Amino acid sequence: MTDTRLPERVFPRASQDAASAQQAISTPQTEHPAYKLAFQDMDFLLREDLRPVRFQLELLKPELLLEEAQIASTFVMYGSARIPEPAKAQAMLELASDDVSRGIAERLVAKSKYYEVARELAQIASRVPRDQRGMRQFVVCSGGGPSIMEAANRGAADVGAESIGLNIVLPHEQAPNPYVTPSLSFQFHYFALRKMHFLLRARALAAFPGGFGTFDELFELLTLIQTGKIKPIPVLLFGREFWEKVVNFQALVDEGVVSQRDLGIFTYVETAEEAWDVVREFYEEQAKKEG
Repeated sequence: MTDTRLPERVFPRASQDAASAQQAISTPQTEHPAYKLAFQDMDFLLREDLRPVRFQLELLKPELLLEEAQIASTFVMYGSARIPEPAKAQAMLELASDDVSRGIAERLVAKSKYYEVARELAQIASRVPRDQRGMRQFVVCSGGGPSIMEAANRGAADVGAESIGLNIVLPHEQAPNPYVTPSLSFQFHYFALRKMHFLLRARALAAFPGGFGTFDELFELLTLIQTGKIKPIPVLLFGREFWEKVVNFQALVDEGVVSQRDLGIFTYVETAEEAWDVVREFYEEQAKKEG
């Protein structure tokens, strides 16, 4: 028995049977949908009662691919899909035809600086070397779309690093921005699963000015930290003037619906360097506590 090599497996792989199934002889039985292998039958997989299976698949696919890519942690960046880079914002202002559109364009021009800030922060995070196990840390992760999201992926590409994009199927066309690494570009049907993947590996998060989507993602994280469902991570709100204008956090404290301590979950920042200092100091303090 010393020279006998045991087979690695005795059952054929699913891919082999799938290929064989495609070669089936055409008969009334083989042509009927009931005869399709379950995992090749899209009509079956899209049935309403298969939703739990689709949930599992949408959780599992990115998880396996990120693990195979040796990504241990991410630096997540949220922000509006409507804040363009400065040159494009200026062009919008020049095209404004009335006072209302001109006022909006002026405010977008003012916020367009965060495109470059997000890009710079992504450059800094993407330079973090692999750890002793060869795993990648603080890999930039965005929603995969335009504007602030594009800036995050672009910053990683600037320094030759890969980055993640988590897109979502929307009624209107939305393609991944060109700076997302193709092998790390994912598309989701379920918002819930997308938000889960944003946070599973997140070890720092930057929220730039944004609308409903940014609020939805940010406040879910704040709630998870507030309630102790996840350990605290650095949460960076870029643009104190914007956030204090659109959300009166102190009023929530004054009304008794959150505590003063809860406002310590996040930190206001303005620059990429300031943000990275907060992240670095957070984990240096964590190391001291654990050591």
